[in-house]
Amino acid sequence: MGALAYSEKYTIEDYNGWEGDWELIYGEAYAMAPSPMFGHHFVNLKIARLLDEALDNCPHCYATMEMDWDVSSDTVVRPDSMVICYEPNERLTKAPEIIFEVVSSSSAKRDENLKFALYQEEGVKYYILVYPHSKKAKLYKLIHAQYQKIGDFSQERYSFELEKCTIDFDFGFIWKR
Repeated sequence: MGALAYSEKYTIEDYNGWEGDWELIYGEAYAMAPSPMFGHHFVNLKIARLLDEALDNCPHCYATMEMDWDVSSDTVVRPDSMVICYEPNERLTKAPEIIFEVVSSSSAKRDENLKFALYQEEGVKYYILVYPHSKKAKLYKLIHAQYQKIGDFSQERYSFELEKCTIDFDFGFIWKR
C-alpha cells in the first residue's frame, strides 16, 4: 500500500492564535515573507496614498493597506492595498471593491493563481497585480463573474468606477521617487 499524503487543514480560530505573519487560504497556512523590501513597501505606500486621497470626498468608501480580510471560516488574506465600501468593524469581513497586490518573487505564484481565483470567486470588482521591478501593473475587472484583463499599465491613468464613487488613478505616480 502506498503512502498517503497528509495535509493539515486550519480554521480562522487556529489562525487567530498564531504568531508571526500568515495567510490562511482554504484551510492551508501560508507564511508571509519577512517584512517587505523597500521597493515593495514604497510602491504599496504610494498606491494606498493615491487611493486614500481619491476617496477624500466619498463618505462611503475607505482605502486600507495590509489588513486581514476574514473571507470565511478557513480563509484569511492580507492584501497589500484595497478599497472597501462599507463601514467596517475591527476586522474586514466583506469583499473589498478593489485589491492591489504588489508581486514579489516569493508571492508571485500565490498572487497570480491562488488569490486571483479567490478574489474572483469572492466578487472583488477589480484586481491589480503590481510588478515593481518592471514598473508595470496588470489590471483585471470582474465581468459576468470572471476576471477580464483590462490592460497593462505603467504611466497611464485609469478610472475605477465603483457603485458610490469613482477613483481616478495615475499609475505613473506609484513609480516616482
